[in-house]
Amino acid sequence: MGKRYFCDYCDRSFQDNLHNRKKHLNGVQHLRAKRLWYDLFRDAAAILQEEQTKKPCRKFLQTGQCDFGSNCRFSHMTEQDLEKLSAQVQGEKRLKELQREGANIPPGTIEDWLDKRAQRMSAAQSNSALPEKPAPFQYPPGWPPVQELPPSLQAPPPGGWLVPPNLQWG
Repeated sequence: MGKRYFCDYCDRSFQDNLHNRKKHLNGVQHLRAKRLWYDLFRDAAAILQEEQTKKPCRKFLQTGQCDFGSNCRFSHMTEQDLEKLSAQVQGEKRLKELQREGANIPPGTIEDWLDKRAQRMSAAQSNSALPEKPAPFQYPPGWPPVQELPPSLQAPPPGGWLVPPNLQWG
């Protein structure tokens, strides 16, 4: 059977050879999953700077969803989200300044770190409209694209098809 390669970003495996690995590592699905993974660890200041340069996404603000999801070039953050992020960045700056000045700040406990991480994760999930319980891999919002089926392939309505009396079998 041969060796298999498992991609942690995409949570899938395939036969390990040069062609398959190159094809997977350069694929759109892998690149998106990898970007989503690394975005979870970005600095709040970098996120704030990037989001402030973007214009708000009209469709996301109106409907709460965007067809482009995480690939949208517009911001999916509300003014309240930006204010919270700005306050977080200011708090981090003040903490760094206090540490530089030599203030004796006790190191945080693991529980503090876990609480902050949980807050960051929930904020990231609420901003990208992802479900609350993260799965090992999640497709970005809007993927795969939903297509309307032609009428001949659609399921019948709950009450069944309405057939005019003159066309009914007798």
